[in-house]
Formats: sequence, structure tokens, C-alpha cells
Amino acid sequence: MAYSNRNRPAPRTAPSPAALPRGAARAALFGGALAAALTASLLHVPQAAAVPAPQARNACEVDPKAPPKRQMRAEWIAGVQNIDWPSGQNMSVEDQKAELDGLYDEAVDNGLNAVFVQVRPTADAFWPSPHEPWSEWLTGEQGRDPGYDPLEYAVQAAHERNLEFHAWYNPYRVAMHDDPARLVEDHPARQNPDWVFAYGGKLYYNPGIPEVREFVIRAMMDSVENYDIDGVHFDDYFYPYPVEGEEIPDADAFAEHGGDFDDIEDWRRDNVDLMVREMSEAINAVKPHVKFGISPFGIWRNSSTDPEGSDTGGFQSYDQQYADSRKWVTEGWLDYINPQIYWEIGLPVADYSVLVPWWEEVASTTDTHLYIGQAAYKVGNAGAWEDPNELSRHLDFNRDHEGVQGDVYFSATSLRTNAKEATEILVADHYSSPALIPIKDDLGGTVPAPPRVSGGEDGTLSIASGPGEKPAYYAVYAFDGAPDRERARCGIEDPRAMLGTVRADEDGTATFDVPGDADTTYYVTALDRLHHESRASSPAHTP
Repeated sequence: MAYSNRNRPAPRTAPSPAALPRGAARAALFGGALAAALTASLLHVPQAAAVPAPQARNACEVDPKAPPKRQMRAEWIAGVQNIDWPSGQNMSVEDQKAELDGLYDEAVDNGLNAVFVQVRPTADAFWPSPHEPWSEWLTGEQGRDPGYDPLEYAVQAAHERNLEFHAWYNPYRVAMHDDPARLVEDHPARQNPDWVFAYGGKLYYNPGIPEVREFVIRAMMDSVENYDIDGVHFDDYFYPYPVEGEEIPDADAFAEHGGDFDDIEDWRRDNVDLMVREMSEAINAVKPHVKFGISPFGIWRNSSTDPEGSDTGGFQSYDQQYADSRKWVTEGWLDYINPQIYWEIGLPVADYSVLVPWWEEVASTTDTHLYIGQAAYKVGNAGAWEDPNELSRHLDFNRDHEGVQGDVYFSATSLRTNAKEATEILVADHYSSPALIPIKDDLGGTVPAPPRVSGGEDGTLSIASGPGEKPAYYAVYAFDGAPDRERARCGIEDPRAMLGTVRADEDGTATFDVPGDADTTYYVTALDRLHHESRASSPAHTP
């Protein structure tokens, strides 16, 4: 793979008020300091290349009215400023665990199949990191041991519910204030003051210093190496969003590390590119089954600035954040791109119905999956967001764009508060049937053997793995009437027949509660952690 170290110079443009960064738009909902904070916001490795599913299954004709069988359905669970979890800084261990359990249970009830949980909000950690202090958002005091390992619990609890777990990191943000003296004494930012700059009332690591890039990758990789996560996730914060009247204080770093770059903005973009590429390479070297994705600001560039850009007129992340998100996709550094398209259908400066096809086209010639970031936090705002059907309309639009493989909602608290009615509509319209997570074949994995199944008459199926490597989980399907292998072969391609999924125990067994209705036939498939699905099991019939 060839890596470019040059990008053409880009003119600065002023952000459009109607298409500002997501934190600025949240101000009406969260207010004051919180809104300001948000502007800156099975351990085995697969052993073989993925084995294609039996060819015969491809011949099945699925009802065109059926919902997608494979779809990323996720929510962000933010830790910074205690937005989602933990929601307070004086909670007991038991209360923190119970709160997360409640969020996960609601995610399952809403038809979601993944969670993106923030575990490194401000150069700190939700696990006992050897590189950075315990996060203040856990206890209210940076460096204070919360009394358990939150990341370990968060991964375990997600997997118990068969939710895919993506660990969410903010690479460069150090603090929501600009006073280094308020950091714990042994904080790397205090030990290396030349690594840090203050900007807009906050502290950031300087992306232009090579030692900083190496350190933040090492700090994040500690959790990748030591926890059973399914994905690594960055949000939209690289260089900070611009603050009127302030310049990023990195001229000295540019003079020292700028090399052959004549333009500081090109150099800044290259610094971000290097971190993204090197993080991708680090993950692949250690755990190639772990996905790497980024949720950038929804506009790369406007077509008025660059003919490759979208027909929009808002803030340009390429020019004003130095985030060349389009390049990350086309270079193949990411497993998924999750642009925050936080605007309504028809908004002139940033139209949802314009940006989704633009991103679809960017990803279309790559192996990068496209998921759409959805603004649940905006539901109830004046204008289009007053209609609780707006989010559901977004998914209606997505159904006509095959390149869109799922959605991620900001954030968990909004889905249970201001967007509660919108979520109920969304679930009824789009998530009434379960969905499996899309497969990324280049990550490896194997199709498991069909499982062994018994029971059903008493309302419980007993499931055991077939020969070979044990699966990660099972999917259960139900059909009226007596067993019919041909009907089952194609029927399992329609998610409306799926009752749900269940995680396998370490020995490959599981139980699943079923209605136990008379004259029902149940089939079960086995899936590896990368979601390759086996053929159906032998039937379990309740006559």
C-alpha cells in the first residue's frame, strides 16, 4: 500500500452556523459547560481465512420487503462529563455496574447489537493503565482507583448480552480545562510539558510531536492487547475545532518537525494521517480481528472548495480540523467509517440526503464499511427535529442506499430521554427483527460447524457446538409447522424468522428461551466472533 505524505494546500473557510460541529449544536440540549465539553468529544485470534458460506444459500430469494439481515445498530456511551456512564462521580461500584447493565439492557430491547463505550475520554483510563491515570469521570478525582476494572466489566457485560464492544478513545484531548497543575503529579502531560498546548480553554497533546503520537498509540494499545474488545473507535477530535480569535500554538513544533512541508496545514493533516495509519498497523499486528473505525465530522470538504467534495456549504473538517477522513477510507486504513451526519433531510448547507450518497460513493471502491452517525441528541430541537419521525426517515432513506451498512446513535441517554418517542418509532419501523453485524471478510475468521440442538417443548432450547473451533454465539430461528429443510435453508436468510442470538459459554453450550408453541420448528446457526454464520442445525420440533 502506498502512503502519500502530501496534500494540496486548502483555503480556510468560515463554518456555516447551520452546520457547526456537533458539540455546538448540542448547546440547546445540554447547556453551558457540557456543550462546550462535547465540542472537543473470547481472546483467540481467528486461525484461518474466512470460509465462504455454502454457495446454495446464495440462490435463495429473500422477500424484498424483508429488513436487512446484517446491519450495524449501535449507540455511543459517553464518559466525558458523565454524559452517559457513569452518570455521576460519587457512585458505588455496584451502582456503576447496575447503571451500565441498564443501558445495555435498553440497547438490546431497542434492537441494537453493538455499543461504543468511551474508555479514554481525556488522556486518562477506564482501566488500570500503566501509562495514564484513572479517569476523573469515574470517581471525581483523577488517579483514584474506582475499586474495580470498569473496562473489564464493560466488555464482559456487553458480551453476555451478545453486544459487540467497541472501545472509544479520544487520542489528543488531555483535559477539559487549561491548567496543567490540576493534573495528577505523575500525569504524562505534566512530566512532558512540551508535549501539551492550551487552546480554547482546554489542554491537548500536540499531534505534531512524534513522541506524542508514539505515546498515545502505546497508551491506547495497552487496552487492545489486554482486553477482549471487538473494535477500536475514534470520534471527531484530532486537532481541536477552531475557536474564534485563537491560533493553534504549534509554530515551534512545525519549525522543529515540519521537515519538507512548506504549509503548516498540510503538515498538520500529515500528522493526523500518520497517527491513523500507525494505529491501524498496530492493531493489525497484535489482534487483526479487532476492527478500527472513526466517526469524523460529517463534511469532509464542500464541492465549492474541492470538486471531490460534497454539495454542501458547512464546516470543512479537512480544512479546519486537518482531518483528511476521505483519505483514510481510500487508503484502506479503516475497517469502517462512521461520519456524523447530524443534520436533517433537506437542510441546504448540510443535507442528510446529499451527504449519505457522497460517503457511500467514497466507500464504494474500498473494503471500508459505512455506518452513519445519527443525532438522537437533536430530537426535540426546533424545526425538522420537532418531528419524532425524523430519525426513522433517515433509515428509510438509507434502505435505498446499499452501501450504508448501519447506524450509530449519539447517545445512550438521549435514546431514553429526549428521543424516547423517536426511538420507539425507529424500533417499530426498522428494528422489530434482530440483525447480525456485517461481515468484513478481510479480518479473517471461519464459518463454524452447525450446532446440535435439542428441546423446545419446555420453552428452552439446549445448544451445543459442532465439531471444530467453538463458536462465539448462536442465532435462533422459528418456523410454523413441521421440519422442512428446504424452507429452513432459505428461511434463515430472512431476519423476521430470527428470534434472537445468545452468547456461547466457554464450552460452546448455550440455552435459549423460546415460546414453545405447538407445531413450531426451531433451527439454530453458529457464528464466530466475526459473524460468519454456519448452516442451520437439525430441527427441534414442538409438535
